[in-house]
Amino acid sequence: MSKLNCQIFLSGNGSNLKNIIQKVDSGFLQNIHIHTVITDNPGAEGLRYAHERNISTKIISDVYGYEDISLDIKKYNIDLIVLAGFMKILPKYFVEHHDGKIINLHPSLLPKHRGLDTHKRVIQSGDSLHGASVHFVTEKLDEGPVFIQGVIEVKESDTVSSLKKSVHNIEYQILPIAMRWFSEQLIEKNGKYFNFRGVLEKEPIRYL
Repeated sequence: MSKLNCQIFLSGNGSNLKNIIQKVDSGFLQNIHIHTVITDNPGAEGLRYAHERNISTKIISDVYGYEDISLDIKKYNIDLIVLAGFMKILPKYFVEHHDGKIINLHPSLLPKHRGLDTHKRVIQSGDSLHGASVHFVTEKLDEGPVFIQGVIEVKESDTVSSLKKSVHNIEYQILPIAMRWFSEQLIEKNGKYFNFRGVLEKEPIRYL
């Protein structure tokens, strides 16, 4: 089976990129090739992990924009675009042009708590469960089909900081699984829903 050619988009410290690289090294993501790391933040710590592994990096700017990224996607046969801590909203035309090949990692149990400050909002809402989701990206923020979630119980003693740490650990588990499913051609977007192993699914697969 040929390797899945992917781009990783990030904005911050790149802990999920580091985890993906480790999963490639361990063989869990043996069919994944990280072609490029793309960021909107020239100071993103995640760039260091890419440079250490000689992975090509690109910085979104007035000189290199989304049309240029699309040209590279076509030129280099990019199969999958992974938003792993990318804090900008993608342009509508970009999302539509690459429909079905962009996935996003979000720190909540979507459809709950779209957008920012999810851990704080979980505490304020008194939620008993929290976690992370991976979903297909559509033009509406965090509204694309969710196909995998990791779930944790919220304790009375939890704080924003403790929830953030626990959810990071969930992210490190479910994002590589999502990418592996793609590399094995087990998952695909199907309108508002998704196909898993060729079967239409309407609810995400949950890991507790």
